[in-house]
Amino acid sequence: FYLSVMSSAEAFDESESKLIRKAKENPFVPAGRLTGCAGIVAYGLYKLKNRGNTKMSVHLIHMRVAAQGFVVGAMTLGVVYSMWREYFAKPKNQEK
Repeated sequence: FYLSVMSSAEAFDESESKLIRKAKENPFVPAGRLTGCAGIVAYGLYKLKNRGNTKMSVHLIHMRVAAQGFVVGAMTLGVVYSMWREYFAKPKNQEK
């Protein structure tokens, strides 16, 4: 039992350090996520106040779709940036 607790604690430390390392490599990722989340929440609150006759369930469905769209867009931009860095920025560095 003691070994399994220690191994999970070590795994947590390892994953935490990996998260911190990744955030240092790409600081815009956590900042973008927080900004996007705050933007979606602000937009949702604004639309909630001005939703008029729309039912709450329909409003919540629209907010979920907006959040999912943001996530897909962020992932797409991340993949495009990774591909650009891998295939266009790296060859220039290798030539030197």
